[in-house]
Amino acid sequence: MMNTRSYALRDSATMLRRNLRRTIRYPAAIATTIGLPIVFLLLFVFVFGDTLGTGLVGASGGRDVYLNYVTPGIILLAAAGAATGTAISVAMDMTEGIVARFRTMAIARVSVLTGHVVGNLIQTMLAMAVVIGVAVLLGFRPTAGPLEWILVIGLLAMITFALIWLAVALGMVTRSVETASNLPMPLILLPFLGSGFVPTDSMPAGLRWFAEHQPFTPVMETLRGLLMGTPIGTSGVLAVAWSTGIALVGYLWARRLYNRDPTP
Repeated sequence: MMNTRSYALRDSATMLRRNLRRTIRYPAAIATTIGLPIVFLLLFVFVFGDTLGTGLVGASGGRDVYLNYVTPGIILLAAAGAATGTAISVAMDMTEGIVARFRTMAIARVSVLTGHVVGNLIQTMLAMAVVIGVAVLLGFRPTAGPLEWILVIGLLAMITFALIWLAVALGMVTRSVETASNLPMPLILLPFLGSGFVPTDSMPAGLRWFAEHQPFTPVMETLRGLLMGTPIGTSGVLAVAWSTGIALVGYLWARRLYNRDPTP
């Protein structure tokens, strides 16, 4: 006889299949998650790469050096972009009445949210793999060994998991799909306002303080250190702390919103 946990896992797997099938039917979200980072990668490397690369390491720098520097920030853009798609899909469920129907069915309540989170996590990790593959084709040459790659995958999964839970909450707190599509947009700006595209040392004092204390910068510095062998320092600890904190806040917020009385 199945216990409560077994029922929850079974129902979560059902919701996961539902989420993945919807992605296949409506591939625009995953296409945007992949396409946006690639467009920025091509733009910054081929338009600004020579100038910014020389600014990084002196006269011997250039496009190839900048590609190695900017790729971690581009990868994080995929995670930030996925948050928008997650918020939209959750908002669609909330506004179209399907969640109200799920509430009347004998399914584990947690499975509805879990299906969104795990489904979007899988899609985003695949999108990141494509972005890394394109960067390698352009000349990105990481020095990471097998252990470093395992840590890179773990860190990317951790920050993506956190952002998706936050996006689930943002999708539930809105009353329309249009609003849900706009709320996660500031997340896409954070890599630009961190160390993703230029070192924080080159920024004005106020912007530099923000860049050094926002969540994406330690994640990008840790990725850069794992992939390219640059110093990580305390960035690894900060990256894990930020990811854990965002995931916890997003999960608790989303659970509270989902469990609230749906009647007006």
